[in-house]
Amino acid sequence: MYKKQLTTQKIVCLFALCSSVIVFIYSLGIMTDLFDALYYTIRDPNNPSRNSVAGSLIYYDMQGFNRRFLHVSIALILISCLLFITNTHVRRKYYVGNVFASALNAVANIAVAVWAHGQILAYKAQFLQVDFEALKKYSETRNTYYTESTFWFDIHYLVFAIAILASILLLANLIWKFRLMKEEKQLIEAGKEAAA
Repeated sequence: MYKKQLTTQKIVCLFALCSSVIVFIYSLGIMTDLFDALYYTIRDPNNPSRNSVAGSLIYYDMQGFNRRFLHVSIALILISCLLFITNTHVRRKYYVGNVFASALNAVANIAVAVWAHGQILAYKAQFLQVDFEALKKYSETRNTYYTESTFWFDIHYLVFAIAILASILLLANLIWKFRLMKEEKQLIEAGKEAAA
């Protein structure tokens, strides 16, 4: 049973690292369509209120969130690296550091998912207020990118589902590990009693 659990915990730790990398990649891509479609509609970058398309200010409004989201996603990668620094992926018995690394990773993933979800939904609603008719006209005359797609907003459901799944797997692995450690301790104690 320990062999299966050791293999599983290695996979779970790698999955946790991969999920944080996915969040990081998403944080890099979330503004892609907004930049391509809306950046050039703003005539004066020093005065974003002067723009050719109503609602295009979302590109500037999202900058602060995007910067924080990028920093948070880097923090998630560092937190998931803690699983490997504490040898959580290979340790037969878990100690305080392993429990802390697993719990911190799970809590961080869930906290980021909840925080970003609220922000992304608010910005999606703001994006839908863009005057798409004017944007289409602008893109046809200036030969710029045009989109009404909310793909980069909607894909966050999948990205954060993966992050939350990593959290659940880490916590399930932790429970399984504690149960195995408890059973092993009982077997050792029973062996000592039989020997006495």
